[in-house]
Amino acid sequence: MKIKALYSHLNGREHIHFHKPKLWDEIEAVVHAVDANGCRTKVSREKTMPGRILFSPIDLNKAFSQQLGNRGWTESRTSYWVTDDHRLIRRTLLLNPSEQKRQIEAAGHRAIYSYNQTDFVKDRIAVEVQFGKYAFVAYL
Repeated sequence: MKIKALYSHLNGREHIHFHKPKLWDEIEAVVHAVDANGCRTKVSREKTMPGRILFSPIDLNKAFSQQLGNRGWTESRTSYWVTDDHRLIRRTLLLNPSEQKRQIEAAGHRAIYSYNQTDFVKDRIAVEVQFGKYAFVAYL
């Protein structure tokens, strides 16, 4: 694969280039190492292009997972409980999840389970792999 376009959210790319250039080199190496043509395994069932062989997002994700995983990048997942009372959320924000739930329910509110997941993290740099019509930006 190749990098065709870049978007630097809040100058993130510049930060990585200046503070952690080796991680940027790893990201570029991963992109170039992924064999996109080898991931053309999805058969289209769309009305406008039935039978056409397309890129498989599942296979592409596997390829990126393997390449990044081999270089020490890991998934990050943080679980927590929220409710409709923002003041209560602020009070429980820094507690462990079981204590968050306990305090929310003790205050008479319904505890709602949620989580924040990032595909790959290494040395406080996050990489989100997204294929499809919509892209997501994480706010930390």
